Amino acid sequence: MPLTFANPGEKYTLLKIKGKEEEKNFLTGLGFTEGVDIDVVSRLDKSLIVNVRGARVALGTDMAKKLMVSGS
Repeated sequence: MPLTFANPGEKYTLLKIKGKEEEKNFLTGLGFTEGVDIDVVSRLDKSLIVNVRGARVALGTDMAKKLMVSGS
């Protein structure tokens, strides 16, 4: 499922990054790689705050929907 459907307070594992090559490179540069654990901290209006590799990252819904995750 896309990260946009994730619930705050739950942990997920990143399965795949979709999108154009430049979008994939941008997300990889933020620490999003296949197999990484993601904690959803909160959901704001049109964005998510997540913990990835010990850092908090804010993602807009257009970027969050490119991250395919599964619950862990």
